[in-house]
Amino acid sequence: MNSSGFKRMLRRAIALPTLTMVALPFILAWQVGTAAPPAAAQGKKTAAKTKVNPKDGLTYVWIEPGTFQMGCSTGDTTCSADENPAHQVTLTKGFWIGQTPVTQSAYTKIAGSNPSNFKGDQLPVEKASWADANKFCQSVDMRLPTEAEWEYAARGGVAGPRYGETDAIAWYASNAMEKTHEVGQKQPNAYGLYDMLGNVWQWVADYYQRYPEGAQTDPKGPDTGTARILRGGSWKDVDTFARASYRNGSMAGFHIDDFGIRCAGN
Repeated sequence: MNSSGFKRMLRRAIALPTLTMVALPFILAWQVGTAAPPAAAQGKKTAAKTKVNPKDGLTYVWIEPGTFQMGCSTGDTTCSADENPAHQVTLTKGFWIGQTPVTQSAYTKIAGSNPSNFKGDQLPVEKASWADANKFCQSVDMRLPTEAEWEYAARGGVAGPRYGETDAIAWYASNAMEKTHEVGQKQPNAYGLYDMLGNVWQWVADYYQRYPEGAQTDPKGPDTGTARILRGGSWKDVDTFARASYRNGSMAGFHIDDFGIRCAGN
């Protein structure tokens, strides 16, 4: 992994005690609805299908299956070596993904504690390790998205490095004022997803590896490894990191004040 990636995370890493999830009673009935297509969703004729998960109280958006180019966007001169080779990926199954990163209110409701440095119910939870993220998602009957699912969702059907102008869609070093911000305040992508870029990094399920050659179908990454992958950039990072193809990684036990969570499910 390049020096601005995994090594950067190692320099910022600190130890994390294992969280104990608190079991809470909930009515297991999802509220189904639709979300109006955002302005960025040009050409879309139907609203996004959404559900509210009664366990965490968060809204999830249905993403249809499809094919896209994963990795360095055509014409993007800022790509790192591990964003190449760009390759075709086909996702044969649709999936749910959080409309926003997991909020502190949702996390505390399930975990019974809030590890975040910046406190606020609608702020994204941060200082979450991969292990925390994985446990939280499983506790609300979801899972972490695969890296391919995350990038497909983050692009929102856009082939370029971002789904809009950076200042309009992301909290990053130049506009975040050295802190996180409440979720859902910036413009969403065409799938109605907020904060896919900026605010907090988002863990995905995969172990880190260099991309394989050739087209892939439903990739899930290697079976074993030493580092997990984070996507999206954060409030403390430069705009180069706030790109749909940018990859970063950390050991699963590390937790930083811009490591967050976004869950997915089938």
